[in-house]
Amino acid sequence: MITKITCRLGKCVSTVACRTTQVRRFLHGAYFRIQPSVQEALMEGRPVVALESTIITHGMAYPQNLSMAREVEKIVTTNGAVPATIGILRGQIHVGLTDEELQFLASSKNVVKVSRRDLPYVLSQGLSGGTTVSGTMIAAHKAGICVFVTGGIGGVHRGGENTLDVSADLTELGRTPVAVVSAGVKSILDIGRTLEYLETQGVCVAAFGESREFPAFFSRQSGFKAPYHVQDEEEAAKLIASAMGLGLSSGVLIAVPCPQERAASGQVIEEAIQQALGEARSKGITGKELTPFMLQKINELTNGKSLDSNLALIKNNARVGSCIAVALSKLQKATRNGNLPRQEDTTPPQPVVIGGINVDFIAKAQNPVILGGGQTNAGRVRRTFGGVGRNLADCLSRLGLTPLFLSAVGKDEHSESILHYCQHMVSQFKEKLCRAPLICIDGNVPLSTIQYVCQLAREHQLAVCYEPTDENKASKPFLSDSWKALTYISPNLQELRAINRTLGNPLPAELPSRLEDVIQTAMALARPLLAHLCCVVVTLGAHGVLLCGKSLGGSISLRPAAHEQPAAASLCATHYPAIHISREEIVNVSGAGDSLLAGLLAGMLAKHDTDTCVRMGLLAASLSLRSYEPISPAISAATVSWQQVQGKTWPEAKVWKMD
Repeated sequence: MITKITCRLGKCVSTVACRTTQVRRFLHGAYFRIQPSVQEALMEGRPVVALESTIITHGMAYPQNLSMAREVEKIVTTNGAVPATIGILRGQIHVGLTDEELQFLASSKNVVKVSRRDLPYVLSQGLSGGTTVSGTMIAAHKAGICVFVTGGIGGVHRGGENTLDVSADLTELGRTPVAVVSAGVKSILDIGRTLEYLETQGVCVAAFGESREFPAFFSRQSGFKAPYHVQDEEEAAKLIASAMGLGLSSGVLIAVPCPQERAASGQVIEEAIQQALGEARSKGITGKELTPFMLQKINELTNGKSLDSNLALIKNNARVGSCIAVALSKLQKATRNGNLPRQEDTTPPQPVVIGGINVDFIAKAQNPVILGGGQTNAGRVRRTFGGVGRNLADCLSRLGLTPLFLSAVGKDEHSESILHYCQHMVSQFKEKLCRAPLICIDGNVPLSTIQYVCQLAREHQLAVCYEPTDENKASKPFLSDSWKALTYISPNLQELRAINRTLGNPLPAELPSRLEDVIQTAMALARPLLAHLCCVVVTLGAHGVLLCGKSLGGSISLRPAAHEQPAAASLCATHYPAIHISREEIVNVSGAGDSLLAGLLAGMLAKHDTDTCVRMGLLAASLSLRSYEPISPAISAATVSWQQVQGKTWPEAKVWKMD
């Protein structure tokens, strides 16, 4: 999945990062499923229109409900948007339904009408149902869909001042930022009080067209004025974009009058409503059963005229809502491309990390001697969260940065715990990938993604750091010329040998163990890579780190600009010894190398000198070695900083010339 997500980034970078994260979080819940065509449209920033399913399950009889649903989806598609009918099937919220799933909901008898309050029960019991305006808004918002088309919303029931019968649709509009396109409020309701309630909830209401007359579902006139009106889809899109841009938690209601030629007479409808209300009271019909009863009864009393108007307005709403969604998509794309004036974003670009994430289980015996023969060995098992990419993003986040972290997350019992644990580092994704000051990528990523990132780096002069992960994965970028677009790599000696083997370079007969020999071997293996790379960071475990690159002014430069001026530089290697830690203090080695690299990169992004950058990495590594977590929770901008480096006595770094 990471390949697909990354490939989309080049097309609409500014919003896809947020949308990718949101859609991925949505997909990985146990209760959600998103149709592939809808998912792809959301990823690409194409217009998507959400559609409710209560009208299918409770609004019309079979098979008329099915034909209506199919026709509405066709209208959405014809007008340039992607339909996403939302319903619940066997305890799972579906965003986008197949034709078979539409038939299932349309023909099923014992399905539930699902609003906000019903969702937990229906999902926990594995039931199926049609989502109301409220239920559909919740799912649409979680999926990242901005525009939702329905027939008419619920409201304050007549006599609601006594019964307090107020539809959850109104409170949902007050707390869920989705634009709802409807034919106003169902005429069986108290429209005046409904508008007052919407005002209290902070919902922006606008009539669509030339008039501010607020439509009454079957009828074009209600006797009430909408607070505002928008003349066409472009004005509606601007209104929605403004609400979204302000970050308001409330929705927008666009009230579209029923087509003139199909609108029912207001007087005829009102007489039918009064008669239906009287019959409902006499039968004791209340709550969520009232609206379906009223609509069916009104249809009988008007000899089908109300149903004709109902079908006409639903189709008209679908057309208008789709056009609004298309206009909104164009507006957002124009804003992303800088074609519209907008407030300057002063947020500094943030690094991007693309890589693996996993759950690690660490078992440690209580006694140093393991008993054989099938005997039980007392000990402790700890669960930690690892993966090279995750570790790098975690450490960078703890050091005060807000990296954009892209990864593929599985759908199992551990996925939600991963997302919860990592919430501190996946909260802000506002900057474009092509503006990132640094992209980190690990060897867990598919080859096609690595090649794509390298291509992007070459085209936009981006700094890319590759962490090889292990000896078997280290060579992925080096299978083609993609590696020449990399800026930094951070292999250990075994990974560095594997890289050179792939490139066909000379190899040592065996890897040495004595430090002096290790350094000479590392320099020999790094030398051919520096023809294209800015720096090779060779991690040496307990021996520290060897930095190989171009020296300017006496120290190796971590700036890519130095790589572009080879005439002014000479190739050097600098060995930085590790901070001494006793064996008793070391409890976990799985994240030390990642902490080292993250600390170094954090210093580089802060524009510190090379010695400070490397020693920040060594500080971070020493903290993680003492932690049960791969990345120590003790790592922070206070504990790993240039001030901490300056306040500590360090062993002298030794320099070798490589020319």
